[in-house]
Amino acid sequence: MTNILDLPHDAAVDPDEYLRAALRWHFSPATGSPFWLERAATLGFDPIADITGFDDLARFPNVANDLRAARVEDLIPSGYGPRPDVVGVFDSGGTTGAPKRVVLLRDWLQRLLAWSSAQLDRHGVPQGVNWLSAVPSGPHMVGPVIAHQAALRSGLTFAVDLDPRWVKRLVAEGNATEAAAYGEHIVDQIGHVLHSQDVGVLMITPPVLERLARREELVKLVNDKVRAINWVGTQMDPDTRHLYRTEIFPGIALYSGYGSTMILGNASERPGLTDDDPCVYDPFSPHMSFHVVDPETSEPVPYGERGQVVMHHVSKSLFLPNNLERDTALRVPGLDGQIGDSVADVAPVATFDNEAVIEGVY
Repeated sequence: MTNILDLPHDAAVDPDEYLRAALRWHFSPATGSPFWLERAATLGFDPIADITGFDDLARFPNVANDLRAARVEDLIPSGYGPRPDVVGVFDSGGTTGAPKRVVLLRDWLQRLLAWSSAQLDRHGVPQGVNWLSAVPSGPHMVGPVIAHQAALRSGLTFAVDLDPRWVKRLVAEGNATEAAAYGEHIVDQIGHVLHSQDVGVLMITPPVLERLARREELVKLVNDKVRAINWVGTQMDPDTRHLYRTEIFPGIALYSGYGSTMILGNASERPGLTDDDPCVYDPFSPHMSFHVVDPETSEPVPYGERGQVVMHHVSKSLFLPNNLERDTALRVPGLDGQIGDSVADVAPVATFDNEAVIEGVY
């Protein structure tokens, strides 16, 4: 019988049964990671016996900051054996403080890609076309994962690397001129690919897309070649989305994901939204789940109100509960059967861990 943690991404599972299986895996000495087995004695409860449902995840401490210095080998569950199939070590953006690191294992990548590919199909993103990906590469996760996604969908990937940390540093130092020049440098590289190659999907951040849209020659190339624009980052207001869809890039599918290294993936834009709707994101439940809370009380805010996003990741490869993210969002009811909330109108907090948050090219 297949373990519930290994079932296909679209298999119907009882969420609480899934959670309990994950806890047995992560907190049993034979299969758990050194990271969690070491912390188990400090929790004040027995994760296997006392955690029975997703609401109980609030009992766990937020250990995300420990990932800034944790030995990455200690994050891998020992149940994977002496030679786990590791795709890579990736880290958070380092927007505030030292980056946090996670390990991406092959089985989770395959599950994530299968789910993500199904979401792309729902949004009319074509298969069998090449992708132009203007996003960060390593140590960030998004670039390498998108290359795998394009390959799964029978396409090649042209990569234009972004270094968001450099841009954030320039902005923090008040060097807006050099930051703007870096943005134009990225658009120049996008232009080289668009002029010479067949590109069906453009993956890009909103600030870079805005710069591209100022160049008539590149707008024409996108309209001639590209069939879908997949934007990543936290913000694009409804008026801008409407302008892109109706005037600048008419007829091109415009689709978004809300990603985080700390959940080893992304939530998907809900299909069927109108231009009057905020951009709503639905997570890959029960593997990923969100709660939108008042950061002072940790209590859920009312639906339609803004709060800070708490993320949980529960899979065979990683257990990371109760992580308070650096984003705020409107709380939206989840889809039928979904664990937790969906989120809309995502925006960065002004400060996080006592440091100013700078978005730069995101």
